[in-house]
Amino acid sequence: MTPSTADDAQMSVEEFEQIAHHAPETVTLEFINGRLEVKHVPDGDHGAIFMWLLRQCMQHRPDLDLHPEQGLKIETYRKGRARPDGALAPVRHFAGEGEWSDPHGVLMTVEVTSNDADTDRRDRVEKRDGYAEAGIPVYLLIDRDTGTLTVHSEPKNGSYQQSPTYPYGATVEFPDPVAITFNTEELKNYAR
Repeated sequence: MTPSTADDAQMSVEEFEQIAHHAPETVTLEFINGRLEVKHVPDGDHGAIFMWLLRQCMQHRPDLDLHPEQGLKIETYRKGRARPDGALAPVRHFAGEGEWSDPHGVLMTVEVTSNDADTDRRDRVEKRDGYAEAGIPVYLLIDRDTGTLTVHSEPKNGSYQQSPTYPYGATVEFPDPVAITFNTEELKNYAR
């Protein structure tokens, strides 16, 4: 897919923010590559996986919070807006911020794939690239389709340089600045 430019974007970022602000609670909107994206409402397994990860982060790094659905300004050139399933940042990092925060200081973003047709393009490509371009040190993709976790790290020139993939059940080591290691055996309970 060819990335959009400011000239062929569906709307301005200001128009998007106005639409997103007035969207009903049953819909989550994002603005990626100059295009309006609808993020599907998560199912029970999606929520259980996120809660498992939240507990892991709290146990290993009580100095950090894993914020669900925190709006981030990504893609400096195309002025993107994304709501990762989770944004790991120091405690109180987002206090006083508005609906869309600067990604500076975010240590890791997290996406758990959903059962929809957009997952491949959105979570595995566009968001990955947007988070790398924004300089977010780590992007964790929990891929329910493949039963794996991919830890993208070392963003450089809009791409992550490292992307090891681990099967559910493996011990996963997150690089600095996240610096967490945990066993993913629990995720086997959510494999379908």
